[in-house]
Amino acid sequence: MTQPIDAAERRAVKPVICYPNETLPEPDLALYQSARSTATKVDEVLIQPREADTFRVQAGHFFRISSVEGPQVGDLNLWNADDISERFYSGKSRALHGTHLTTGERMWTSFPGMRPMATITDDTLGWYGIDEYGGSVHDVIGTRCDPYTGNLLSGSQYHHCCHSNLTRALADELGMSLEEAEPHVHDVLNVFMCTGFTRDTGQYFMKASPVRPGDYLEFFAEINLLGAMSACPGGDCSSEHSSDSAACYPMLIEVFSPAEGALGEWQSPARNGYDRSHGRWV
Repeated sequence: MTQPIDAAERRAVKPVICYPNETLPEPDLALYQSARSTATKVDEVLIQPREADTFRVQAGHFFRISSVEGPQVGDLNLWNADDISERFYSGKSRALHGTHLTTGERMWTSFPGMRPMATITDDTLGWYGIDEYGGSVHDVIGTRCDPYTGNLLSGSQYHHCCHSNLTRALADELGMSLEEAEPHVHDVLNVFMCTGFTRDTGQYFMKASPVRPGDYLEFFAEINLLGAMSACPGGDCSSEHSSDSAACYPMLIEVFSPAEGALGEWQSPARNGYDRSHGRWV
């Protein structure tokens, strides 16, 4: 293919940020941190290796995802606990904040709600930044390992990938069939996973997670949440992500309730204010 004579000039055009986020409503991290200092643990769930489980968090409470025994990444789904049609919107969270999330950034809900559902308040891997390969942690660029892609690429029938784990967990939690639950499973926050895009081919890559026992990612629940977490069968994802041979470890979910009055007049965010007319009026 012949390049145009002005190819270099075209490549040199400076990028423009699609969604400047300076006008996003900012979380009151000082308030959240103050409330967290008064909080006591009210629940915990230990996610077994190559499995998933669910948890619930009331609006105004905190939840922490921890590495407890060895390097392990996890796939996180979140729903509005009162209406699971409102769920985490990975693509819009990526567009607003970037490819990887950290302290002060938020997980946003799907249309038409499009509001903050969880705010990251603490990240012990915040030191990692972006490495020489363009990799970073806690990504919203991958989807989740799933049996359909595995079957497409290798003809496999692997049932402990994160998509299947999350489907089983949600079905059990809500008393649904697998067929009913599966459409509610969605693109994830890849907790602790170290990922990026190759600079030569633009392909999604993973590398060994820097997480170690004691590391955690902590959130403030902006709305009532139903969560599901899968302890990925890839372990630290240093080699493959749908595997029965990778070293895998549990992941701990803890829920904390702040003292009464610690949040002052804080209120759960309202649903998005767009009027939903879509250019048509009766």
